[in-house]
Amino acid sequence: MAAITRSTDLDAGWTLTDWRPREFDGLVESIWFFSGATPQRRERHFPTGTLDLIVHLGSSSDRYRIVQGNPPGPCAMVSVGGLLVAPMVIEAPPGCCRVLGIRLLPAGAFSLFGRPLSELTDQTVDLRLVLGAAADELAERCEEAASADERVRVAGEWVRDRLVRGRQTDSCIARAASEIERAGGAVGISALRQRLGVSKARLVAGFIEQIGVTPKRFARIVRFRSATAALRQGPRSLAQLALACGYYDQPHMNAEFRELSGLTPREFLSATRPHAISLAE
Repeated sequence: MAAITRSTDLDAGWTLTDWRPREFDGLVESIWFFSGATPQRRERHFPTGTLDLIVHLGSSSDRYRIVQGNPPGPCAMVSVGGLLVAPMVIEAPPGCCRVLGIRLLPAGAFSLFGRPLSELTDQTVDLRLVLGAAADELAERCEEAASADERVRVAGEWVRDRLVRGRQTDSCIARAASEIERAGGAVGISALRQRLGVSKARLVAGFIEQIGVTPKRFARIVRFRSATAALRQGPRSLAQLALACGYYDQPHMNAEFRELSGLTPREFLSATRPHAISLAE
């Protein structure tokens, strides 16, 4: 069983508890719990090919607010954010807050929610509109938990219970998504479709339903994620990095960065924080 890890900044007054259960490989990236004052009041999130389920604990005033994204305004106490295809800026509540998050891979989200993921793409919605009473059940279990470790485990049990009853991703779609991931997004969709022996219509329809976007757009998101990871690894020519990540050239990569993050590669790097999944705004 994967161990629970903890990061703490005593000066800033926050603690992040993170759990990555191996039993959820390919379905859930992580389950985490944050308590304290956020290091950055505003954060920029960008497409990563994952979906985020967020549970705010405590007062209804202690909620994150969407500054740039759909829809703008305060998030629901329990919300889910679909696959991002554009940058989103969120603002943390003033002072201390307690937030639990479940970062889902598309296969896990499709099984958990049992509905077309395209309905959630680039949207943040009240989880009660998606799952009804099950959303309140998750919030209640997390609120009643006595510790951070117990909260992430309770959330894991809730996920496990729903996955057992959930729908499975079509094997063809799962294979296509896996190949795109393995190639870091640098894959020709037509060639991929021919290797899998699937029609264009079936592949596109399957991806829209079970991933949330078309295979071409998913490949662009994965390639962008690969490029950001390579960018963070250290000094390297941007032109070389662009070619290594499957872009035509550096201007092509620059254009993708502006569309998906709202920043140039250099601006993106300067805003990066160690181990963070968002950018300082």
